[in-house]
Amino acid sequence: MKESTTTNGFERVLDARLVLSVIAAGIMSFSGVTVETAMNVTFPSLMAEFNITTSTVQWMTTSYLLVLATVVPTSSYLNRRFRTRSVFIAAMAFYIAGIVCGFTAISFPMLLCGRILEGVGTGIALPLMFNIITEQAPKKNMGVMMGIGTLVTAMAPAVGPSVGGWLAENFGWRMIFAALLPVLGVAFVLGVLSIRQSHEVTRDPFDVPGWLAIAASFATLVFAVDLGSSLGWTSPAELSLLAAFAVLLVLFVRREGRADHPLISLAVFSRHRFVMGVVALVCLQFVVLGLSFLIPNYSQLVMGTGETEAGSILLPGCVVGACMAPLSGQILDRFGPRRPILVGAACALLGTALFAALSQSLPTAPAIAIYVCFAFGQSLMVGNTMTESLSFLPPAIKADGNAVINTLQQLAGAIGTSVVTAIVNAAQVGATNMAWATMVGTREAYLLLACVAVVPLASMAWVTARPAQAA
Repeated sequence: MKESTTTNGFERVLDARLVLSVIAAGIMSFSGVTVETAMNVTFPSLMAEFNITTSTVQWMTTSYLLVLATVVPTSSYLNRRFRTRSVFIAAMAFYIAGIVCGFTAISFPMLLCGRILEGVGTGIALPLMFNIITEQAPKKNMGVMMGIGTLVTAMAPAVGPSVGGWLAENFGWRMIFAALLPVLGVAFVLGVLSIRQSHEVTRDPFDVPGWLAIAASFATLVFAVDLGSSLGWTSPAELSLLAAFAVLLVLFVRREGRADHPLISLAVFSRHRFVMGVVALVCLQFVVLGLSFLIPNYSQLVMGTGETEAGSILLPGCVVGACMAPLSGQILDRFGPRRPILVGAACALLGTALFAALSQSLPTAPAIAIYVCFAFGQSLMVGNTMTESLSFLPPAIKADGNAVINTLQQLAGAIGTSVVTAIVNAAQVGATNMAWATMVGTREAYLLLACVAVVPLASMAWVTARPAQAA
């Protein structure tokens, strides 16, 4: 049913092609998170095979998220400059190259190269999916379509740890990469056949200085966080890295304020409710990625479980979250944002607090139950918070807002993984009882995540305190 048109006459229609195009773009995001969470389960095996430490192996996750954080800021430019289908094909080419590189890796650096290529592909595909939704979905169905987009990526944490753990334990970790190739083939066909062009293409120049400044600033911050536990948080080298991050970020802001064609329009930060929504999403992503690292490693190193059992801890919760994703959008469309978002934030906080309270001894069954609570809250909150946040922006800068949300989410994930890894690694250094040291470090990391989980609830309580006025 036709509802409205865009400035170039494209009619917003909720039909099979729109749904299939969202799924096609989302499968790459699905694959990226699948490999990320699946490889988290194999970290102990990778550490033994390549003779590396916990702080080194976590770069499997951190490098991928860091690349995402440097590629996603280009999404607004790519959306303006190139046809949507061409952007999709380029993203798929990068991602398949990364999968092949990971499958054939004979060293840890080669494995990291594969993750970097995957990060480029996913960094292009993730905002592409949400740009398609915001540009092509009818306004009255926006919550449902955001739910479908969230569903595609929400299924990945369910599939990754459980299936990845089973594949690694029975066939070796390389099969995790091989198993994704048929899925990517299906996504490629769906995307080529279903993706439509909904906006006119412009030939704006690419803001190279702005991109270099933001990429360098993010990289410096992640390195600073990663090296903080080994160098000391007040060491000259650590303080120099943090100062370099601040200087580069200031340079980026000044550059974007003066550029004729900025990489990202900083006007999005003038909308206070949008900013608070971004803060909520960023803090939740910090917690999500921290938990995805801590839970399977705690299960193996402290509770002594195998890779399959450790990976399966996240499965029931992620299945619940995946099933709830489209339903949460319907709840938003019918009842508004306040109730689903605040209930979701409260459940996420409760789950994180329970992990912190029970971390001294947490067998598989109660860990599963707690993660179900957390994932239920996450599913109610993420898509609805993104929909609500973007509603405060005018159409001209929605793509920029989408780029900001996705960029900072990936950066938060990279920092979250680095921070919790640094905490656990600091407890393990010099320990004679690795299980006890891991438990102590994990407990401290859970406490930090519980504190961070308070922020989404508080910020969204403020955002939703009064009825929103759509831009």
